This record gives sequence, C-alpha cells and structure tokens, in this order.
Amino acid sequence: MAKPPRKKPPLVADKRYPGRSAAAKPKRKSTKTASKTRTKSRKRKSSRGKSRARGPIRRALRAVVMWVLGIIWWVTWRVGLVAFLLLAVLVGYQYIQLPDVGAQLDGRAKGSVTLLDRNGDVFAWRGDQFGGVVTTNSVSPFVKNAIIATEDKRFYRHFGVSPRGVASAVRINLSEGRGPLSGHGGSTITQQTAKLLCLGEPFDPSDGLSESEYEDKCRRGSLSRKAEEAVYALAMELKYTKDEILTIYMNRVFLGAGARGFEAASQRYFGKSASNVSPAEAAMLAGLLVAPTRFAPTNSLTRAQNRAGVIVGLMLDQGYLTQQEAQEALAHPAVLSSAAAARAGGYFADWVMSSGPEYFTRNTSEDVIIRTTMDPRLQKAAEEAMIYVFSEKVREGSKAQAAIVVMSADGAVRAMVGGRQTKVSGAFNRAIQAKRQTGSAFKPFVYATALELGYSPLDTVVDEPTCWNIPGSGQWCPNNYTHKHYGKVTLARALRDSLNIPAVKVSEAVGRDLVRQVAADFGIEGDLADGPALALGASESTLIDMTGAYAGILNGGSSVAPYGLVELKLLGDSEPLISVETGIGERVIQVPAAEQLIWMMEKVVSEGSGRRAAIPNWQVAGKTGTTQAARDAWFVGFTAEYVAGVWMGYDDNTPLTGVTGGGLPAEIWRETMVRVHEGLQPVALPMRAPKARNPTPKRSRRDRQNKTILDALKGIFGKSR
Repeated sequence: MAKPPRKKPPLVADKRYPGRSAAAKPKRKSTKTASKTRTKSRKRKSSRGKSRARGPIRRALRAVVMWVLGIIWWVTWRVGLVAFLLLAVLVGYQYIQLPDVGAQLDGRAKGSVTLLDRNGDVFAWRGDQFGGVVTTNSVSPFVKNAIIATEDKRFYRHFGVSPRGVASAVRINLSEGRGPLSGHGGSTITQQTAKLLCLGEPFDPSDGLSESEYEDKCRRGSLSRKAEEAVYALAMELKYTKDEILTIYMNRVFLGAGARGFEAASQRYFGKSASNVSPAEAAMLAGLLVAPTRFAPTNSLTRAQNRAGVIVGLMLDQGYLTQQEAQEALAHPAVLSSAAAARAGGYFADWVMSSGPEYFTRNTSEDVIIRTTMDPRLQKAAEEAMIYVFSEKVREGSKAQAAIVVMSADGAVRAMVGGRQTKVSGAFNRAIQAKRQTGSAFKPFVYATALELGYSPLDTVVDEPTCWNIPGSGQWCPNNYTHKHYGKVTLARALRDSLNIPAVKVSEAVGRDLVRQVAADFGIEGDLADGPALALGASESTLIDMTGAYAGILNGGSSVAPYGLVELKLLGDSEPLISVETGIGERVIQVPAAEQLIWMMEKVVSEGSGRRAAIPNWQVAGKTGTTQAARDAWFVGFTAEYVAGVWMGYDDNTPLTGVTGGGLPAEIWRETMVRVHEGLQPVALPMRAPKARNPTPKRSRRDRQNKTILDALKGIFGKSR
C-alpha cells in the first residue's frame, strides 16, 4: 500500500536564510524575565500617562517662575541703570569740585613753630609741622613702597574702591567679635586720602567746631559716610593719577609729634629729608600710619622698631626689598636723631611757646622760626644732674620734685628742667609755674638794700631774742634755725650763717618798703609780704624769677628779665619780626654795693651754710633757703660765668624730711654746675672785699626815697642814670 505524501514543513526564517544555523536562533526568555519585562513596560506606560497628566502644571509653574524672573530682571536692570546714572552724577559733581592737585597738599588749619638753640640747630617743634612737599618722584622709593606694602598692595590695580578689601575687613571684624564696619575698614589709599581731605570740606572755626571735633567728624565710620568716601574716591581716581593721589596722601597724613606729611616726620624723627631715608627708616615711618601716637618713636623707640620690623617683612614678601636689604634693615633698625631724642625740647620749648606772642606761637597760622637762648650742652648737664641726685641720694618711692634753671648774667636762659621727669612736653613746669615761699634765699635783697644805703658788710647787728608786734596778729618772735643766739655779729656773718633775727633787724632798720622795692626792681614779682616776715622770705616767687634776680646781682646790680627768645621770623623771610639782644634793664643798686654783696654771698659757700655747693677751682656765691616746716628748699647761686637756681619740694606742700636748702638742693646745684663748667677756665667773681671801716656815710631811708624820686624824674626828662 502506498504511503501518503509527506506534508512539507512551513517555511521559517532559518530556512529562508540558509546561511544561518539553528544555533543562531534566539532562545526563549524565561518566565521570570518575561514577567520583569512586562512590569517595566507597564511602568513606562504609567509614567508616560502621568507625564501627560503633569505637563500643563509644570508648564504653568515654569511660566510663572520665568515671569517672576523677568519682572526681577526688568526691575533690576532699570534700578541698576538708575543707580549707575545717580552714581555717575554724584561722581561727576565731586569731579567738578576737586581742585588741582597742588591745592590739596597742605591743608593745615594752623601753622608751625620750629625752635632753634643758640647754635642755630633745631631742638624742638610745635604746632602742625609741615616739612615741605614731597612727590612720588622726589621721595625715597623705600618710603613709597613701604606705604603701598602696608596700606594697599593693590593700589595701582583698583579703581579707588576695593570690594575684596572691604569683604576681607568685614570678615576679620566679625571673626573678632566686632561689628562689620568696626575696626578694620578695608579702605584703599584713595579712600584714606578722601578721609584726610574730609571729602573736600575745609576746617572753618566759624562753624562752632574745634579742630579736634572737626577731625572726629571727618573720621567717623558710619555706612553713609563710607558711601560718601567711595563716591569721593571714584572722583579722585578720575581727576588725578595714581601718583598724584599718593602724593596727596604722603603730604597730608599725620605721623605723630605734630608732623604732617612724610617730609616733616622724617625731619622730626631722623633729622633728614624723606628723600634720603633708609629701608629701616622708611619702614618706621610707614609703621606710624596705623597708630601715629602709639608707634611714635619719641614715645617708645622699641615699640616703633618692632612695628618697623613687621613692615620690613611685608616689603620683603611683596618684592620691594631683597633678602639682603631686609636683613640689613632688621639688623640695624632706625634710631632717633639727637634732637628727636630730646623729646621736642621739653620744658624749655614749652616756656618759650608760653611766653612768646600768642599769634606767633600758640595760635600761629604761619610757619614760624624762633631762635632761642637754649644751650644743648647745658640743658643736658642740668638733666643729668637731676637724674643723678634723685637716683643716688633720694630714697626710693619719694614723690619729692625739683626744678633747675641755668642762665647767663644778662638773663639769657640756657637750660631749664621743670621736674624730675626730664623728657616730657606739656607737663607742669615747676621752674616757671610753681610760686613758692623763698625762705632765706630772699635775704640777699635785704642786705642789698642796706649796702646801697651805705652800710658795710662789716657793720654789726645784735643777734638776740627779739619780738615785733604785728597789727591784728599780736607778737611775732622769730628764731634762728639753730635755736641759738650769737650776740653782736657782722652783716657778712649774719648772711653767711643765715641768721634770722639780724636779717629782720636790718630790714626794719633800712625800711621794709625799700626792701620790697629793691626786690621788686630785681624782678621778684607778686605780692610781697607787708610785715617784718618779709625779710625771711615769707613771700612767694617762681624759680625763674629768683634766678633772674640773682643774675642782677652778678651783673653789677641791674635788673634782669629772663628771656629765651632771641629772634622770631616767618619761614622764608630773611628779616626777623622780633629780636631780643639782652634782658638787662634798669640799675637797681650801684656796682660797689653789688660787688660787696657778692663778697658776702661767696662766704656763704666757702664758709657758711652753702658749703655743699662748692665747685673745685671756682669761686661760687649763693644762698640757701628753707621755708617754714621745710615745705620748700632752695639754693640759688652763681659763678662768674653762669647763674643757677634749684628748688625742691612736694607739689602738695607736704614738708620735706631732713632736707634744707644747704642739703639736696645745694647738691643738685653743684652737680649741675660742675657739668656746666666742664672745659671752662676758672674766672674770679666780680666781688669787692670791704675795708675795715667803710667811710661812706649811711644814707637814711629818706635819702633813699629822695634818690628814687630823683631817678624817676631823670627818667621822665630823658636823662641817663
């Protein structure tokens, strides 16, 4: 039986493409894989459905956001444009107001006073000192680089305001617990210059502000003030070049000790121009910018040198100094000139400023040059003597004070120390401001009156217990310091041993009124005592007046007006406005009387109460003085070359312990005068020893009064005495 025909298999892909083998057929996915695929598919379909559902919401939100951003942008660029235009207007206005750079260099409200010593060298400055204009081309490059390294290292790259600097300052202030604008300001040199210029607002006393109040107003750091400074700084950047801005800054900045500008400061501290300073000196000057009073080398040289070391490091880091230059600057820091080391002339300069004409000294609007009588060698001698005695011979912790004046016989003051602290300025000057009782230092004027009336140093007076009736006070019975009495003594011995009762007896004999007149004529000003205690120095006087009165005795009996100003002229002028040649005035006693008085006063030092004032190889005349309860102790005396006075006591009138005029004051006087006379050849005093019997008849008080009247009449009718 025949087999039915076999049915052909369906045509499939592998048959259709014979080149593929059966092994190439894809394997069926497993049930698990298929399930995952179906799940993903469903998720995709679901996501597409949700996206289609959220599409309108998203588009709506996006449209709202874009609309808001568009509004913000629309407002921002318009506000920015308005702000830019407003800023441009403000900057343009300030630009128009700015003067030429030359008018911005010296903006002092007051002038300055430069004081020269007797040799013509500068020893002190007062007022707002301006040494002259310096520019970025004339100043030492070390100065210029030190300023930039210290204050604004991006000065030549910014446009007047440094946002980076402001942000850094805010960060530092906040990290130090201060407000964002308190402390570091982040100001550029341009902004600091704007502040120095007070935004173009000059000082005007008629506004009712003092100069210090005006400067406080210019320095205030409020947000609005900072904004004004920024506007002014931008205008300056447009008006001036960078070098011109730096030039203004260098000439106007305050650098301590009254110095305005780097030239004045360089002259003040180093005695040289700012064009010649070394890297160490330039660093010290730049170090003053942050705190001129604190870092002034005249206040603390060590602190100023330490600050300068920091500036040297900044200059090295920024490439302004080589390693060798920096090491040299650190190894040899800047030091003060001799004039600067003297702390601006101290008491002497203060006295000249206070005694000179106010419109040329304390309140000058001009730059004034004053030549004085001060001798730097003698000034140093007096200061060293004061320091030596108080360090070696005064107990530690003592609050006692002292003062010294040294002058020539014509009243030219050569040295002055107004207190134990010798290196000060503006302090209480006990040499000219303290009026104290003079004690026995007044007695020479009692005997001067007697000698002028014809008494002899060899005339006698009885030293015995004596009382005087004082109207309203009753009996007054003085005693000698030794509480002893010596009977009949000569006038010379009475002065030599500083006996009190003989002095009062002589004063009463010649006339208290004449003694008062002679003392006043010699320059002892003030209200002199009316009673018999006048002879014992119950009246008050200043040390400078007492020293001047003794100078009158040395010069032969003529009055003396102590002076320190020799010549005053304006800077740049050749002719002086004021000149003084001598302080000698009218004659008070005749030369023979003065010479006999000097002879008597020499005995005080060679044989009497003033022995501790003796100077080897020199004749010395003087007088001790100790007041009641030892509240004041004096020694005033002279050689043929110089007169010197010393006062010692407490400012609050506390009695001295174990001190008399013949003690520590005499030692201070001696230490001063030994130094003063170093290198000088001894010269004899102009004294006259009395004869055994003075044939000159004594003149009565009436004769003396008649002579005074006659002298006055001669003066009225122009006749010389």
